[in-house]
Amino acid sequence: MGDWQEITGGITAARGYKAAGITAGLKPSGLPDLALILSDVDAIAAGVFTTSQVKAACVDYCQQRLQAKHSARAILCNAGQANAATGNQGVRDAEASAELLAKELDISTDSILLASTGVIGQRIKMDALSSGIPKLVAALSETGSNAASTAIITTDLVTKSIALETTIGDRPVRIGGIAKGSGMIHPNMATMLAFVTCDAAVSPNLWQQMLTRAADRSFNSITVDGDTSTNDSLIALANGQSRTPAIIDMGAEAEKLEAMLTAVCQHLAKAIARDGEGATCLIKVQVTGTHDEISARQIAKTIAGSSLVKSAIFGRDPNWGRIAAAAGRAGIPFEEANLQIKLGDFLMLENGQPLPFDRAAASAYLKQAAAGAYLKDDTVLISVSVGNGHGTGKAWGCDLSYDYVKINAEYTT
Repeated sequence: MGDWQEITGGITAARGYKAAGITAGLKPSGLPDLALILSDVDAIAAGVFTTSQVKAACVDYCQQRLQAKHSARAILCNAGQANAATGNQGVRDAEASAELLAKELDISTDSILLASTGVIGQRIKMDALSSGIPKLVAALSETGSNAASTAIITTDLVTKSIALETTIGDRPVRIGGIAKGSGMIHPNMATMLAFVTCDAAVSPNLWQQMLTRAADRSFNSITVDGDTSTNDSLIALANGQSRTPAIIDMGAEAEKLEAMLTAVCQHLAKAIARDGEGATCLIKVQVTGTHDEISARQIAKTIAGSSLVKSAIFGRDPNWGRIAAAAGRAGIPFEEANLQIKLGDFLMLENGQPLPFDRAAASAYLKQAAAGAYLKDDTVLISVSVGNGHGTGKAWGCDLSYDYVKINAEYTT
């Protein structure tokens, strides 16, 4: 735990924000499917988006907006249709969505950012969205975080939100966030959406740098299935309503704010990995001994993303050989003689040499984690050391179960 405390309120915990989520008729299920986050004033805006060459219209829209203008007032998110691979009409639908909301809020169109999630190749149901926007704006509330977090999910089993508070310049500063994601999750970016609100005042370049680093240490360090989405978006607003002095350059206050931003992103990222489609447990991989953090994260992500490692965890099989194999193919050089592997508290390999361990107890550890009973936690911890370097890195994933195939085999049918 850092120099902050967890508070209630989610995306609306920070001062000067409202949120809403409603059922507009976009999802065939009839569940909530349209969300809005609104800042009372112009907020500094930053974003990190999918690296896929096939991008949803909302991603291109946001990237163009943020390149031209580093501020925003509102984030509109629809669930049900991804509006990706929908051609020129999909682009026009995205632009029309922003125009409809701008008119209802009486703000400029370029103050609106967009996000979509759902089935790739399907356009937004514009009639439903058009009739839903007035209801959405009318539902805006300073306690609307839960409604918004419910309206952005698709195959998720649970909503995902967090809010933290620290003190800067003797005044409280808050960061809140909500996210969705359960499948098609893999680094660069890990289908996920995440929205973050902050009431500090931060320069645009610094806020973007902070968010990029936080994304690398959170959403870019989780994997469920090795697939990167067309719609991945992480958008963060900072509106200055805490009335603290503006943070312009890196220093003690900036480091404090970035640490809290990273903690919010990591909480949401782990919640996504924990809620992986068909998953029964969260896998945390921590790697030490590399030359730098990037190398350690690369090894950790390779292990967390290994289908064989994930399958072994689901089968409660303490097969450390799969961990060693994944570490070895991560593309980071190290001496095999320096390799150490631990599963929970079970030391299985040291100095490149296999050690005897209680297989039944190690398997029981995996079973207990799957039941959420081991130290009241559902996390399987894999610890790997590859040398004496100062680099450390973490990644998070989940096990690979039979249900993952069932969920995705039947996704559009």
